[in-house]
Amino acid sequence: MNLAVIATVAPLIFLAELPDKTALASLVLGTRYRASYVFSGAAAAFTLHVVLAVAVGALLGLLPHRALEAVVGALFLFGAVLLLRGRDDDESHGKQRDAAGFWRVSAMSFVIILVAEFGDLTQILTANLAAKYRDPFSVGLGSVIGLWAVAGLAILGGQGLLRVVPMKWVIRAAATVMLVLSVVSLVGAIRG
Repeated sequence: MNLAVIATVAPLIFLAELPDKTALASLVLGTRYRASYVFSGAAAAFTLHVVLAVAVGALLGLLPHRALEAVVGALFLFGAVLLLRGRDDDESHGKQRDAAGFWRVSAMSFVIILVAEFGDLTQILTANLAAKYRDPFSVGLGSVIGLWAVAGLAILGGQGLLRVVPMKWVIRAAATVMLVLSVVSLVGAIRG
């Protein structure tokens, strides 16, 4: 274990992940469900991604870009539709937060983050850093620290956001952002 590598990788991954779609997904999930439930699923998904990135390394760059963009675009579109079809009122939000169990929320968070993060910049960056430093454990640990920090900030930010912004505005804003990301991804898939 090399502390210098960990200290280099963690902030790089943190900064690369901060403006990412998975941070948005974590924020939205954090507004709807218990933070600890969401974080457990997100943390597990990020850990799996880091393990894959470190293990597979440069092979991630060989994934067909167009197909990946099309899948990501379709998933964002699906997520936006689900958000807009849900009930907006704060009363139903409270019931949803209380009724959703740990395994359901954690599994849902895991799948959403797993799919959204696949082939993402931070996964490719992690693979490149693992190849550069030839220290998969230190790179992996630094990457996990950076990713978990972003997820935690986004989830807690979602919790705090509800104190000042009505839930229906959060849902509409998130759905709009997801629609834009869907269009960008689908255009990227078409253009190649």
